[in-house]
Amino acid sequence: MIQKDLVIQIVEEWMENTSFFLVDVKINPQNEIFIEFESESEDVNIDECVDLSKFVESRLDRDQDDFALEVGSAGLGQPFKVLKQYLIHIGDEVEIITKAGKKISGVLKSADDNGFILTENRKVKLENSKKGMKMDVDETYLHADIKSVKYLIRFS
Repeated sequence: MIQKDLVIQIVEEWMENTSFFLVDVKINPQNEIFIEFESESEDVNIDECVDLSKFVESRLDRDQDDFALEVGSAGLGQPFKVLKQYLIHIGDEVEIITKAGKKISGVLKSADDNGFILTENRKVKLENSKKGMKMDVDETYLHADIKSVKYLIRFS
C-alpha cells in the first residue's frame, strides 16, 4: 500500500515556490489516492490539477503498487480543513456549525491554530432599553468546539 507520508512529500515538492497549498490527502485500502489542494492567490484550474496528477504519477511505481489517483481543488462551499483556508478567507462571510448543532454566519476576522474570531451581526439588548439593537459583535471560537466552517456563498 502507498504511504500517505510519501504522497504528501511528493505533493509538497510540486508545490514548492508556488502559491498552492495542500488541503488533504486520503488513501483508502484499495490504493485510491485523493488529493485536495488550493491556492493562496487564485482559483485552481483543471490544467494545474492535471500537472499535479502527472507529477505524482511520475514519482510512484505502478508495478510496485497499483493505484488510482484523483486530484482536485478543495471545493467552494466545502468545510475548511487547514489553517491556510481560514487565513485566505479573512474578511469573507463564513458559516460555522458548532458541535452543539448551532449554525452561525458572520465575517471571519482572524484565525490561528487554536481558533478564530467571527464578527456576527445580531440583536443585542442595551442597558435601560426594552428593545434590542442590531450590532456587530466579535465572538471567539475554539476549533475544538466547531464541527465545520465554510465560505458562505450568497446569491442576490
